[in-house]
Amino acid sequence: MTYTFSEPLPDTAIALGIEADDWRDAVRSVGAALEASGCTDASYSERMIALVEEYGPYIVIAPGLAMAHARPGPDVHASGLAVVTLATPVHFGHAHNDPVSVVIGLAATEADSHVAAVAALANVFNDESVVPALASARDADDVRRLLAGEAEAHDGGTGADGSDAAARSDLS
Repeated sequence: MTYTFSEPLPDTAIALGIEADDWRDAVRSVGAALEASGCTDASYSERMIALVEEYGPYIVIAPGLAMAHARPGPDVHASGLAVVTLATPVHFGHAHNDPVSVVIGLAATEADSHVAAVAALANVFNDESVVPALASARDADDVRRLLAGEAEAHDGGTGADGSDAAARSDLS
């Protein structure tokens, strides 16, 4: 199964400039965004935290970037994504990629879609400029444009046909 975003990321799934005391607060913040968007229940945040407590900061996948997630479960109602930027970067305990300023939250209803979504997002983050651009995003539209693979988030975001690139983005 291919994981795609057929709809633009909703505003409720994006939180910019969040204050977090530590990595657990950062993960809870992205979990709250997943919950606000209707993808998960509050318990999903605690499952994401438990995985980091068990396996270490493996979710810190690039300098400044963490991708929080847990396996599909009864607290996941729909596959989805959330993005949180932190007002002050926090340390997750990763030897090379700390501190983290952007936390992506990922929820999937099926294990296969979870793996496909992670792979698709990894392609977006192959561009080293994306994490700093996300960290300084001014609004939800900036975030949507960056996740759509547009290198410059502040350019107005319209394609050659005048349509909003975020509305036609697919991560597949």
